[in-house]
Amino acid sequence: MQYRAGTRTVLSAALSTAGPTANLKPGLGAVRLGLVGLVAFSASLPMAWISVSKLVLFVAGLAALLARIRTQTMAHPVIPDRTTALLLGTLALFTVSLSWTVADFDTGLLALVKHAKLLEIILLVILIRNRQEARLALWAFVGGQVLLLLASWMLVAGMPLPYATKSPERGVVFSSYLDQGIMLAVCAGIVWHLRPVLKLPTWLALTVVAAALANVLLVLQGRTGYVVAFATLAMAIIWLIPGKFRLGALAGVPLVLALGLFFSSSLTQTRIATIASEVKAYSQKPETVSSSGWRLNSWTHSVSAIVEQPWHGHGVGGWTATVKRLQGPSAAEVFGSSPASNPHQEYLLWGVELGVGGIILLVLLLASMAHDFRKFPIPVYRAGLSVVVALAVACLFNSTVYDGLIGDYFCVLLGLLMALGLHQEEEAQHA
Repeated sequence: MQYRAGTRTVLSAALSTAGPTANLKPGLGAVRLGLVGLVAFSASLPMAWISVSKLVLFVAGLAALLARIRTQTMAHPVIPDRTTALLLGTLALFTVSLSWTVADFDTGLLALVKHAKLLEIILLVILIRNRQEARLALWAFVGGQVLLLLASWMLVAGMPLPYATKSPERGVVFSSYLDQGIMLAVCAGIVWHLRPVLKLPTWLALTVVAAALANVLLVLQGRTGYVVAFATLAMAIIWLIPGKFRLGALAGVPLVLALGLFFSSSLTQTRIATIASEVKAYSQKPETVSSSGWRLNSWTHSVSAIVEQPWHGHGVGGWTATVKRLQGPSAAEVFGSSPASNPHQEYLLWGVELGVGGIILLVLLLASMAHDFRKFPIPVYRAGLSVVVALAVACLFNSTVYDGLIGDYFCVLLGLLMALGLHQEEEAQHA
């Protein structure tokens, strides 16, 4: 087998050298696939389920990797691609920063564990052995999302659900309107772009997309969800336009779509007006009571913290201690008593912890994944790129990768899509 840098991760290449099912007992294969399905489905469940499935993923993935390394004999050297190198290098840097973090060791270690969820992307690629397994895992993922969507609409219709643990009156099932809005907006893009791979009829895909976007824009109140839905929908529409008209569509479609979304939803108008009033109030007199005011205050202190230590940052887990020092006497009132918090902005979080290089690392990681998806078949490329763009946008307003649940959601989805693209490309090469 030939290896190509940039399209196959080092770990997936190592696994596929001897073939996708080499040395694999049927019973163990079924267990492994069941575990992958559990991880994929659990992305739509409460945090407790996600935590258990994540533990299972780490144990099973590392065991599979060690078994492969022990038995693998490779005829050619494996060349790691950029995404794998960036993932492992970033986590190594976060680990090393424990030696200079301003946080106590326990807080720094907790933050490191939160960042380490990025390994889920690699571990899923390890465990998924062929295209059929990747498709089944994505079916489990989409199935969980559809059940979440149905549950939300049932709550909106006034049907009580005993397992709805958050805000049933607002259609929020498990997490928060923020997380659920982002998840369903991303789900809409996944279902639409992967309909040929999942063999979904167009009418069914459109039904799920419409129900998901309506839930995000008309029911939920997450403003980040609105922006992600806008980006996802705009990309899908632009890709439907013939190639020779796409350059003009890049400017026209977002403008028309923004106006349409604004005037079609009173909830969207209200939430946007709230942002404007909160930002105006903060510009006149800094306050941290409103959501926007809290973010602006945190972002301002985060920039100051980066300026203090631009080269190596304040270390993993060091954001809270640093901004509390900068905040002064009102720190406990503004940021609470917990030693572990975040600025609701992923780029600034990495910048405070690792310096300017941390921000560059995050941007490079997103760009590298987008580059890898470009080399996959069109449905996987479009689905993968829409997820990367959604993540990049969400990170502007929240610590999306760092946070529990929503961070696991993105890592699991990216791992599934990466595995699907790798195996589809592999089969195309051997066709």
